[in-house]
Amino acid sequence: MREDVHFRLLRLLETNPELSQRDLAKALGVSTGGVHYVLSAFVKKGLVKLGNFRAAPDKRRYSYVLTPKGIAAKTDLTKRFLSRKLSEYEILKTEIEDIGQDLPESELAAMKAKYRSARSS
Repeated sequence: MREDVHFRLLRLLETNPELSQRDLAKALGVSTGGVHYVLSAFVKKGLVKLGNFRAAPDKRRYSYVLTPKGIAAKTDLTKRFLSRKLSEYEILKTEIEDIGQDLPESELAAMKAKYRSARSS
């Protein structure tokens, strides 16, 4: 779980370096203190550097910019995250197929159609 939060945080920072710790915490579903702790560790490890967020009227606001080391770490975490999620997907797919055998084919087909419809909207 911790690795997932690290991955998601680095991913968010790469595209949104100006997000506040509060915004990051909300997006990740963790506490602001937790985000602060991880960001501090990232800065110490050289994965993230702090910069003043120039567009903010409050010059105490920071931007969190990934360093080359941070980009490399994000790439490594991306590979591990994707590998883990693909494995979970295969396990779930097998379980769904097994459980689906307990239902009539027409009911299972209707459930799948409803899922596809909801996903496309």
